[in-house]
Amino acid sequence: MASVLVVEDDQFVRSALIRHLTDASHTVRSVGTALEALREVAHVPFDLVILDLGLPDLDGSEALKMLRGITDVPVIVATARDDETEIVRLLNAGADDYLTKPFSVEHLAARMAAVLRRARSGAGEAPTAGVLRVGGLTVDPLRRQAELDGVRLDLTRREFDLLAFLAGRPGVVVPRRELLAEVWQQSYGDDQTIDVHLSWLRRKLGETAARPRYLHTLRGVGVKLEPPGEGARGLEQAR
Repeated sequence: MASVLVVEDDQFVRSALIRHLTDASHTVRSVGTALEALREVAHVPFDLVILDLGLPDLDGSEALKMLRGITDVPVIVATARDDETEIVRLLNAGADDYLTKPFSVEHLAARMAAVLRRARSGAGEAPTAGVLRVGGLTVDPLRRQAELDGVRLDLTRREFDLLAFLAGRPGVVVPRRELLAEVWQQSYGDDQTIDVHLSWLRRKLGETAARPRYLHTLRGVGVKLEPPGEGARGLEQAR
């Protein structure tokens, strides 16, 4: 079971969440403002945060960015905002998942289980593969560190998981469905989640989708990671 922080100012919703999570044997603490949430995560090692966006003192998306500045705890955003732009913004800000209100307790339980499974799988990852090197890129699964040309990369947990998975299969085109299953541990989902994380990972690798160096997307097929110049050499050989 997990230690969960519920950040929700609506007392009715808050009480319902606390009751459901407690009945599911989770340990629950709750607050009604963003500042209280920041104080809590600074002092308590939670396994998961459920974050409402409509908080009275600070917009939840700003609170999310502040949370990411002090902790890598998994965050599920609960929001009534269901437009694509908002969802992309939340994922960019560091959300691990999101739920659109209203949602059922069964839906919440399933999303929590998936997020916690991913987090614990990453934390318990065996270092059997050793340090991965692809061109000037170095990925250390044990220390969960990555460097590009000797410079440390500042990656979120999911960005690191995605990079490490691809670095362990250099030059191999990995289908998006496999990425969802292995990195996100989801049997279904849309491509938007993958695209958002790829976009942010590309920025940190100093490249773009139009001018890729390491990350290459094959439309309708999947994604591969390879040293700069490998794709061009492969194209020359194919001619």
